[in-house]
Amino acid sequence: MTRRGAVTLQEVARVAGVSPRTVSNVVNGYEHVAPRTREHVQAVVDALGYRANTAARAMRTGRTGLLGLVVPALDQPYFAELARAVVREATGAGFTVVVDQTDGDPDRERELLRQGPRGAMFDGLVLSPLALSRRDLLDADPGRPVVLLGERTVDTAFDHVHIDNVAAAREATEHLVGLGRRRVAAIGLQTEAQTGRQRAEGFMIALAEAGLPAHPRLLRYVEAYDRASGFAEMTALLDEDQRPDAVFCFNDMLAVGALRACLLRGVRVPQDIALMGFDDVEEVRYLTPALSTVRPDRDEIARVAVARLVAQLDRRPAGPPAGQDVTVAHALVLRESTGV
Repeated sequence: MTRRGAVTLQEVARVAGVSPRTVSNVVNGYEHVAPRTREHVQAVVDALGYRANTAARAMRTGRTGLLGLVVPALDQPYFAELARAVVREATGAGFTVVVDQTDGDPDRERELLRQGPRGAMFDGLVLSPLALSRRDLLDADPGRPVVLLGERTVDTAFDHVHIDNVAAAREATEHLVGLGRRRVAAIGLQTEAQTGRQRAEGFMIALAEAGLPAHPRLLRYVEAYDRASGFAEMTALLDEDQRPDAVFCFNDMLAVGALRACLLRGVRVPQDIALMGFDDVEEVRYLTPALSTVRPDRDEIARVAVARLVAQLDRRPAGPPAGQDVTVAHALVLRESTGV
């Protein structure tokens, strides 16, 4: 069926034989509509080519229907895969997701958190911060619908969704030690970023419990969690008089670069060096050797983050949200790079 001009909600209601309110409930994704009614109305909406007037809806409800997902870098496969999961969950809740990246710029993160010009376009925000300080978080409006990805380091009113990075890194390191490896290196330490600090903590705990020293020259700091950094730091480790016999990389992209360095130097993985990553992004399953890694439950992170954000939106303007901490599961995935 084709029509000329914009189709109104009232026309859809007349053709479908229902009230305009029922049509509104269907197109806005409200749950309390009978399945047969929803299916019938949606068929009429599709046939007539009706499109909701988002500007009018925003004026009427005070909402834009947009959720922001803000991550440090979209060229990181972990965040790309996370974005896909968040989009899927938000679409099911009746929202459109706008994805932005900050490149770890604290000014951009502050602008979005404090509802600056870009942040104001979103009804709510799922934010994976990299550079926000304690003061930034304490100064932010506690009534702003925000879910932060990462463990709580400051007592704020925002919800936090995260895995236990310390426990995950500890388990990954314990696996390497359990293989009989005694010179275990780490690539990915950082002085400021909480993720790097937490994974370093778990790494150090596992070494201490095994009675192994943390050799300073085996602890490699990086500015970015990318392939180039992994390649450079593994090359430096291979130049040491006493090479490591295992390396824990704090994300998979560091491990991809490290594996390439081993290949070019004729170092066998896992025979000479066992290699462990973190994130379980899709590409590492197809490396040779396939990479052992830590798998955060990205689908659950997305589900919980969107659900918490929608819950905050639904209770406005009753008051600022009570901050919730939700710890999502992780698992070791053992593959060929550690001899499995």
